[in-house]
Amino acid sequence: MNTVVKLEGLIKKYDNKPVVDGLTLDIKEGEIFGLLGPNGAGKSTTMNMICSLLKPTAGNIELFGMDIKKDAKKIKPLIGYIPQDLAIYGNLKAWENVELFTSLYDVKGADLKKAIDDSLEFVELTDRRNSYAKTFSGGMKRRLNIACALGHKPKLLIFDEPTVGIDPQSRNFILEKIKKANSNGTTVIYTSHYMEEVEAVCTRVAIMDNGKIVAIGTKEELKNMVRKSPDEDISLEQVFLTLTGKTLRDYVEG
Repeated sequence: MNTVVKLEGLIKKYDNKPVVDGLTLDIKEGEIFGLLGPNGAGKSTTMNMICSLLKPTAGNIELFGMDIKKDAKKIKPLIGYIPQDLAIYGNLKAWENVELFTSLYDVKGADLKKAIDDSLEFVELTDRRNSYAKTFSGGMKRRLNIACALGHKPKLLIFDEPTVGIDPQSRNFILEKIKKANSNGTTVIYTSHYMEEVEAVCTRVAIMDNGKIVAIGTKEELKNMVRKSPDEDISLEQVFLTLTGKTLRDYVEG
């Protein structure tokens, strides 16, 4: 499989303190790659650097075989970014929000109309296309946020804590849509501090703590690192706590 994301020695410092500290990893085409860690682990900072919203202090980022420092204009149209903070406009209708973000990628005319229709259909908001975003529930706003990232048909979707503050039904809806997008050929990066979500959708996981990768592998490979016997039933939560030496309270409080 082709490498979609390649990070080498990635560092980001604030006030000379590393928030991301020497990250090196590869993400392959077709993966749902999970970045798991508590709040403050450096997950969002890493995603912002991949999207070229932040400049690294040191290290290299390659996307689709291109250097982000040299080829940012070519790379950006290949990425769809769903941030933790909602990036929609309440005073615009649902279809207008999708139109706004999709048109930034020079999608026009009939292609733009189809992109709006397809994106709203994907997140099951077609019947609310003419409703203002400010009238939506929290879960519906999250769904619209995803639709806004889909219109230009990115090859890489980045979900940064997309289920924060929503109800379980909306959370399950988003997780199912992530799997569907991946089955349609899109590579996905999914960051979360909810271990059960990462376990539910991701094909490979990096455990991140204090700006560093603690361990990386498939879910079974990670579990095998701490299993005491081959048939022991173990969760990603137990893996994380064992490998980092943290307590669950440490994890929750970040």
